[in-house]
Amino acid sequence: MKRLTLITSVIAILLGMATVLYAADNEKEITVRGKLQKTVEAGGWLIVSGDTKYLILNAKTFQKESWFKEATNVEAVGEPKEVMTTFMEGTPFEAKTMKPIQNQATATPGSDDKRLVTRVMVGGDSIVQAQPDTAIVTISVVTQAKQALDAQQQNANKSDAVVRALKSAAGTGAEIKTSNYSLQPIRVYKEGQPPTITGYEARNSVTVTLSNLTKIGEVIDAAGQSGANDVSGISFTIRQDRPARDRALLEATGEALSKARVIAQSLGGRVVRVVEVQEEGFQRPPQPIYQTDSFMVKREGAPTPIVIGSLDISARVQLIAEIETNL
Repeated sequence: MKRLTLITSVIAILLGMATVLYAADNEKEITVRGKLQKTVEAGGWLIVSGDTKYLILNAKTFQKESWFKEATNVEAVGEPKEVMTTFMEGTPFEAKTMKPIQNQATATPGSDDKRLVTRVMVGGDSIVQAQPDTAIVTISVVTQAKQALDAQQQNANKSDAVVRALKSAAGTGAEIKTSNYSLQPIRVYKEGQPPTITGYEARNSVTVTLSNLTKIGEVIDAAGQSGANDVSGISFTIRQDRPARDRALLEATGEALSKARVIAQSLGGRVVRVVEVQEEGFQRPPQPIYQTDSFMVKREGAPTPIVIGSLDISARVQLIAEIETNL
């Protein structure tokens, strides 16, 4: 009687357990037994088998069945898939067949079911090139005179002419604004003597932001012809950089996941889920193309040539993945 009671208890315990039966190593298909459960994925469903969860990638195929509801015990035959989902809850699993089953004792898992799960941390980098859509040109008018007021007035007259010329050359879509103004004494230093002020220098810097990149040379020439005598720099950037940033992030994430899979394969296992992905930022500094310390007041012939190159946008992510192995 005691022996019969013990056997009955064992069977009762087995009835309450969800079981996964793994196929042979040379087959991709596995048989999963467990309970249906909703997941945080939009419209997603899981098969919960013990401590393991399987995310049903094609749950819509079976949702029309009357038995497809939470807590139903099912048996599904299919293949695990190495794909990324929004929340990565459970191992992605594509079921070929699925049917409800009654609570029953199942075969005891063999030695192939003794799998270990470990975590790896990998990084992914990506650099993509994109064409700039905006140019930033900084143009200055520098004047010098013995008296501060003279330097200031001369600068004001020339700067006014330069701004009018820039507005005409740049067109209606450009943004023109003063970025810096200074009035400073010119000092002469002699050894053993205090510095002597010999005059004053006024500097008025104007920044021109252009969306029409074909007008860059024309803007520079117009500034020089109207009295500007210094260009502190030209740089190119991207205002609408979201597509390029998304592409860089996608490639960086793909590289990190590829590294995790290589590590898993070297250990004789596979990636079962991504635990965490952390973006480490983008780099998209404006690219300087043209710089000079002096400016030609008059240019003859062809306009100033400006070569527009591509910009490098880089992204980096750090990824933590769980790897299931037989070690």
